Amino acid sequence: MLRFPAWNVAGIALALVVTANAGANSAELGANDEPIKLAMVGYTGQHVSTHLAGQLLEKLGYKVEYVTASVFPVFSGLSDGTISGLVDIWLNNVGDIYPQVLATKKIENIGSLGLETREGWIYPKFMEQICPGLPDWTALAKPECVQALSTPETAPNGRFLDYPTEWGTRSATIIADNDLPYTSVPAGSEGAMVAELDAAEASKTPLLMMFWSPHYALVENEVGWVTMPPCKEQTEQHCITKPESVKIVWSGFGAKWPAAYAFLKEFQVNAREQEKMILAIDKKGRDLDVVVKEWVDSNEPTWRPWIDAGKN
Repeated sequence: MLRFPAWNVAGIALALVVTANAGANSAELGANDEPIKLAMVGYTGQHVSTHLAGQLLEKLGYKVEYVTASVFPVFSGLSDGTISGLVDIWLNNVGDIYPQVLATKKIENIGSLGLETREGWIYPKFMEQICPGLPDWTALAKPECVQALSTPETAPNGRFLDYPTEWGTRSATIIADNDLPYTSVPAGSEGAMVAELDAAEASKTPLLMMFWSPHYALVENEVGWVTMPPCKEQTEQHCITKPESVKIVWSGFGAKWPAAYAFLKEFQVNAREQEKMILAIDKKGRDLDVVVKEWVDSNEPTWRPWIDAGKN
């Protein structure tokens, strides 16, 4: 019968415990030697959400890569696992491709991002003195309101500043549905829309426009949101409804990176905090990663429970 000195038995026991714990930690993290590839699609708010998730995943023990993708091809990458996750996507921007891919069970919706989103018609708050009855949409039909918003290019109609043409024409359809005396004028770009809003606020020039939140322009400009008319038809073309932002992952994500999966299910983004970061990046020209790191460094009580969810 083999005998070991007492110190050696204790050492072997300790080694076994350490090995067992290392195995448990490894299993919890999963394939942490392989990078989690997070999709970056088209707009700064989404980039902020993605880098927030990425920096926190690194704290959890993972490698992260950021992959630039457009809204529709990103679902092909998610389906085959070449893209691991998409942590901020507005479902009103994905057309038919999202439900089609979701039905194949190659991707998984892991819940809302918690982002307070909004989309609709806005106006500078001073216009409530010019168009009594705002924010109710019926105020827009009053002659004094139409006249205030009329321009040489739209007279006798009022001017409605719409999204760029390639973003769709819902507002023009809704204006027609409700016989509102306005002409939809597409903006040249997002930047042009922000410039008009800034100029209208500075010069107290009446303005009615399509817009969305979160957006940095709303940090610097006080706006009202029109209470929209009832939808003539329950379709995207005839309605403006509150967008939902969700988190989507490749279907194999949970098995491959269990702790990351648990973390991302808990991960949330506050719209007002996102707007402040967008302002710093887009308006003040600051570096995305630096701005996000500052938020992470200052808000551990917010994100620590998400990290703990990944560890437990």
